[in-house]
Amino acid sequence: MTMTHAAPVTVAIARRADPARGDEMVAWMRAGTALAESFPGFLGAGFVQRAPGSPEWHMLYRFADDETLRRWEESPQRHWWLTSAQGIVEHTRMERRTGIEGWFDAPVDHVVEKLVAGDAEPAVPAAPPRWKQAVTIWLAFFPLSLTATLLTARFIADVPLAVRTLLMTLCLTPLMTYLVLPRITRALHWWLHGQPAPWRAGR
Repeated sequence: MTMTHAAPVTVAIARRADPARGDEMVAWMRAGTALAESFPGFLGAGFVQRAPGSPEWHMLYRFADDETLRRWEESPQRHWWLTSAQGIVEHTRMERRTGIEGWFDAPVDHVVEKLVAGDAEPAVPAAPPRWKQAVTIWLAFFPLSLTATLLTARFIADVPLAVRTLLMTLCLTPLMTYLVLPRITRALHWWLHGQPAPWRAGR
């Protein structure tokens, strides 16, 4: 039997609309979210406007895995929703994210609404350089890995190596994803995005 690993998938879509039809755009995106909420695997959705009065909007939605996402994207409900905006909304770009790169996304200035609570973040075009992402991940991973190695060597040294490694990864992965990496990316946000250090910003 083949085992597959299901990972949540976030889809970020950039769209353009006439700024004078902003109310219609918001109502249309709310309608799409209401339809998606009824589908199994739906985790959340939201939308942001690039800046006040901007024609650019970023919408995102998140599903539990590729299969539940496919059911939504191929559904007649979504097809009807998309066709209802013809002549009003222009689709410009789509991006899917399944890894941890989403932690490095820069914030969008003007948040219109976050419709459903969840762990999805607003989408933006740019991300920090790869080498900065790698350094940030290493800064988060090194102390965790060192601590776990010392603890396992002290308390479960007689356990087979494969089992020790399994226990370490089971503990380190959620710690990295939900605790350490979010904190360190917030602390280093200025460096990741080439901004002045907080202690120099007021000078």
